[in-house]
Amino acid sequence: MLYTMGVDIGSSSSKVVILKDGKEILFQIAVQSGIGNDSVYSLIEESLYKTKLKKEDILFTVVTGYGRFTFEGADKQISEISCHAKGVYFLLPNTETIIDIGGQDVKAITLDDNGNVKQFFMNDKCAAGTGRFVTVISRVLNVELDKMADYDKLSQNPCNISSTCAVFAESEVISQLAKGAKKEDVIAGVHNSVASKILGLVYRGNSTKCVAVCGGGAKNGGIIRAIEKGLNKKVFTPNNPQLTGALGAAIFAYEELKKLRKEG
Repeated sequence: MLYTMGVDIGSSSSKVVILKDGKEILFQIAVQSGIGNDSVYSLIEESLYKTKLKKEDILFTVVTGYGRFTFEGADKQISEISCHAKGVYFLLPNTETIIDIGGQDVKAITLDDNGNVKQFFMNDKCAAGTGRFVTVISRVLNVELDKMADYDKLSQNPCNISSTCAVFAESEVISQLAKGAKKEDVIAGVHNSVASKILGLVYRGNSTKCVAVCGGGAKNGGIIRAIEKGLNKKVFTPNNPQLTGALGAAIFAYEELKKLRKEG
């Protein structure tokens, strides 16, 4: 049995996936702690403990994410774009376009028929459309992140949130509340605004036949609702969308291991 590990150190969370023989997800875990936090090492220790494996049982490790350059426990570093593509395609092999909603950026990734990255577009100049944007608004509204989708469902008249900057959007939300807007309508408006920025990237890829959403933002049902409304079709979300990068890294680790063994 061949065990490989994928580690994804994002801007706001760290994830670990242990893969058995390149096919079976033996263990996966995520915690809210990203770059600059040594808790990823504790996360690895916990993963090994839960699977009753020793460090030497992991034959190859790939690290990805923003924090990959600061991590010293990997055999190879691979970009999060490639890793998310690999992980999503493993779970949803019909995917043509991936929307990755991260804490610091949003990516629209187009795949070829074999699941390889054909092209990608990224919004990394501004918080608009990212998890950080929604986090800022949730604090202004005093609504927990995991409750945002519940409020969204109650909306009857979504507000128009036009600002593309998180700072200006914060002011706009406060202004809407001062005018008597309901929280649920403000939240639905925020989700619509986020989806609008995301879809701008997706349309640049000219492929919307089979769209999958991953990253921490994919856990927000309100954002998914808004994306589906914008596309006028259903999009697909893996069961653990924040873990697809770590999963892809673990798969890459298995492929690298097999290549080394073949060469040896």
